[in-house]
Amino acid sequence: LAPFLVLLSGCLWGSMGLFVRRLTDAGLSSLDIVGIRAFSTVILMGIVLLVKDRGLFHVRWKDIWCFAGTGICSILLFNYCYFTAIQITSLSVAAVLLYTAPAFVMLMSYVLFKEKLTSSKLLALVLTLIGCVLVTGIMGSDSTKALSGYGMLMGLGAGFGYALYSIFSRYALERGYSSLQITFYTFVFAAIGIMPMASMQEILRYIGSNVENIGFTLIFGAVSTVLPYLAYTAGLN
Repeated sequence: LAPFLVLLSGCLWGSMGLFVRRLTDAGLSSLDIVGIRAFSTVILMGIVLLVKDRGLFHVRWKDIWCFAGTGICSILLFNYCYFTAIQITSLSVAAVLLYTAPAFVMLMSYVLFKEKLTSSKLLALVLTLIGCVLVTGIMGSDSTKALSGYGMLMGLGAGFGYALYSIFSRYALERGYSSLQITFYTFVFAAIGIMPMASMQEILRYIGSNVENIGFTLIFGAVSTVLPYLAYTAGLN
């Protein structure tokens, strides 16, 4: 069951682009979509915490920087770059560039946590970069869309932002916070951070236009964040 749950979480995370395409077609910008994902996740994760343990809402003020890091430095940057990459390049290119994140994690862990850079890790890093070059179509592809320099930069930015989540989460875990708390407050800060940048008028217009859009927004948060997180955590357990 454990491998199935982890694979399921990967499939659910991978489906994010399908939601983004529909929201883009509805006239929402990348920042607006980040806001919709953050707001819907806060609502759904808040319900999970209420049902599981209300004590999980408690955090120490001195540790707020950890969640600001995961929410603003990581999730906000990751989502904006990823959603932008999806809009200007192919879904497959954006997804693969996102998964350069382990390489960034490895390098930052070496600097911040003094983790060793072994030959196996370096080989994995090289293979990751070669794989990204091949899959993005640099080698003999006629697709100018896939070769967009800005799109590839946004994809790599998404990978870097995604990697920052692991770094800041480690600091939070070392301070005794659970994964549920980290996920909830990550998106609380992401929602706070996105408010000055996103068009709240456009977000409210989309959500309030009909009941179907309300349902789609909640499904977006559930499928792209809450359910894969719960499945992944259950698999790890």
